[in-house]
Amino acid sequence: FRYKDSLAEDMRRADLVISHAGAGSCLETLEKGKPLVVVTNEKLMDNHQLELAKRLHRGGHVLYCNCSTLLETLQSMDLSTLKPFPPGHPEKFALFLDKVVGFQ
Repeated sequence: FRYKDSLAEDMRRADLVISHAGAGSCLETLEKGKPLVVVTNEKLMDNHQLELAKRLHRGGHVLYCNCSTLLETLQSMDLSTLKPFPPGHPEKFALFLDKVVGFQ
């Protein structure tokens, strides 16, 4: 893709999303209920993408691989094994934050 202001329409139409393992990209895709294959960037310092990918995979929400194993992952994947990502509860965080900073 060339740069786009938003990928929302592309994601809405997609049957599968293949993305880097950035937190924003992963969560946006999972919140839309789309199956997700995340491709980790092993050259990143501290490899935080791999940590996130592994955690989401342990929860059954994504498949993950690196560039060299992407083709193999796509050929052998079974998307029926993926579990929906549970919706967030931002109101709970807001209440917690209000309590911490003394608004309650």
